[in-house]
Amino acid sequence: MEANNIKAGAKRGKLIGIVWDLIETVPTLGWLFGALAAVFAEYLFGNLVALVVGLPKIPVLFGTLIVLKKPLFIPSAFIYMFLIYILPIYLVTRFSRGPANRLATKLDNLPISISTIVHLLLLYGALFLWADLSDYRILVAKLIMIAIILTLSINVINGYMGEFSCSHPGFMALGAYGSSTMTLLLFTDDKLFGPALLPVALGPWCFPLALIVGGLVASLGALVVAIPSFRTRGDYLAIISLAFMFIVKSAIENTEFVGGPRGMSSQPNWSTLPVVFTWTVLCIWVINNFVRSTMGKALNAVRDNEMAANAMTVNTRRTKMATFMFAAFWAGIAGGLFAHVLRYVNPSTFGVQKLAEILAMVYFGGLNSVVGSIVGAVSINLLSEALRPLELFKWIIIPLLLIFVMIYRPTGLIAFREFDVKKLLKPKNSSRSK
Repeated sequence: MEANNIKAGAKRGKLIGIVWDLIETVPTLGWLFGALAAVFAEYLFGNLVALVVGLPKIPVLFGTLIVLKKPLFIPSAFIYMFLIYILPIYLVTRFSRGPANRLATKLDNLPISISTIVHLLLLYGALFLWADLSDYRILVAKLIMIAIILTLSINVINGYMGEFSCSHPGFMALGAYGSSTMTLLLFTDDKLFGPALLPVALGPWCFPLALIVGGLVASLGALVVAIPSFRTRGDYLAIISLAFMFIVKSAIENTEFVGGPRGMSSQPNWSTLPVVFTWTVLCIWVINNFVRSTMGKALNAVRDNEMAANAMTVNTRRTKMATFMFAAFWAGIAGGLFAHVLRYVNPSTFGVQKLAEILAMVYFGGLNSVVGSIVGAVSINLLSEALRPLELFKWIIIPLLLIFVMIYRPTGLIAFREFDVKKLLKPKNSSRSK
């Protein structure tokens, strides 16, 4: 028995060593090549492999939905995952790390913007091939990217600024209704607003402007919260922001101009995958630069010791108000994208449950970290979709997981870690990668 345990431990150690060796020697470019190879393999051979291993169809979400509905498919789902994802990624990263490092070195000698664009194109290519196999995958991918925007924006307030805000669903609602009103009023023959005022062909080109309008409406809402809130200290912001969320929800429900409790529907399908991807990348870039800028450093000083920051000539009230409006703007952008993805928006969507989802993502991933926000948004959304067949039990498992994270990792999975693009894109030259 002891000999078997030693052999099993040696195998686990060898497996961990192989994975760690790849992490240490394969650049980001190599991992993107591996991801492209995996999704391309699924695109070409997914149906055949699924048939051979005994699955009824290609698993839409890495096999989790199938195995939770029918546990007998667990072996088949594992075999499918190994053949389609794990094996291609391992083979491509293992045998292409030399060329990938050389290519990454060449890109490293070019302006960082070129290297970033190359990496983003590869990432989008992998995402597009993966999502293109199912409408459900496209919807999940869009909602995850919108969740990333929301999580990053609230992390600016709850993490970098050190306050506790509950108003993000309200900001999201303002952005959703603001952008939806503009697109339906100007570019759509709608039962609520009547005939379109402008040619429909202009709509997709003006859609970014509609999103910006939604973001500005959310920023104005944030100003309404910020003026009374930042005259106080302690937990008053949480109370006032929570009240603001309910006020916005109630105001929309009682405004027939925007559909009242029935909501707004028939939004144009302009939140396509490339549009949502572009806005997500832009949000990550802007917020990452913001938190690393002089303004971001001032924000950290306000969070750590407001009196000391004020003594060091930091205008604390103006800094907090500007940050609050900045975060609300991106929440409004997320709301506009969300409304045009679902093509329907209802005031009940932006209630306490949405607030709980947003807070779960930011605290699960980690405060004061752009990387943590991305990890939290992706993890919680994928977990929520994967556990969908469990119905009620899903809302027992996810809160329990959050409780364990808060006990053993109070600051979240990845907290206080900067998102260094230059380091991420650099080659990992070593003797093993040649």
